[in-house]
Amino acid sequence: MAERRRNDLAIYDTAAAHWWSDEIRWVRTLKNMVPGRLKWFDRLAEWEGRRVLDLGCAGGFMAEALARRGARVTGIDPAGQAIAAARAHGAQEGLDIAYDVGAGEDLPHGDASFDIVVCVDVLEHVADLDRVLAEVARVLVPGGLFLYDTINRTALARFAAITVAEDLLRVLPQGTHDPEKFIRPEEMERALHRAGLVTGGRRGLGPRGVNRRFDLVFGPLPLTSVIWMGEARKPGTVNR
Repeated sequence: MAERRRNDLAIYDTAAAHWWSDEIRWVRTLKNMVPGRLKWFDRLAEWEGRRVLDLGCAGGFMAEALARRGARVTGIDPAGQAIAAARAHGAQEGLDIAYDVGAGEDLPHGDASFDIVVCVDVLEHVADLDRVLAEVARVLVPGGLFLYDTINRTALARFAAITVAEDLLRVLPQGTHDPEKFIRPEEMERALHRAGLVTGGRRGLGPRGVNRRFDLVFGPLPLTSVIWMGEARKPGTVNR
């Protein structure tokens, strides 16, 4: 039997036409994670009027949530069809969001272009983590904020994200993740320091219940051994 492809990023373009339809369970799962992330991110960031980059925005769930908070949002993702779906839905909702097709290793934005960079469900998929973080640092203003989440490289995370989520419950497509690309917090801290960013707090993210469709509902957790969220800042003083 052929080994299953891992870190399969084609799934985002494959699902693009149905991204906002609520027809696909794993896409609904991604949508349901946004409020849980923002319960923690909202405590760390002031969104109103801030220039925010949603790095790895896919079809626009986080980008639209941030735009509704008053942020001036740019989204970027290598999945061109997902970006097309994000543009179409944002226009339909009357939201002024700029979308670009591109990868985190080579951002098409100028130095010090953003007050905040948000990067969720992305870092465990990238080809070159150090390059992505260097680009994050470059596009942030001095004093700018980096908010992210990723998956811890633990036996529990592998069991939860792959055995349970992909193979048993099928809330994610099989092959979504490569467990070898999961990131331990101490590894991330060293990588952030190499990029010139100063690390802050961290918090877990995980299921807090189910909704009426029996889909998982997410929120912050003290446990960081599966999905964990973090913050970092670019040294300097923000000029307003």
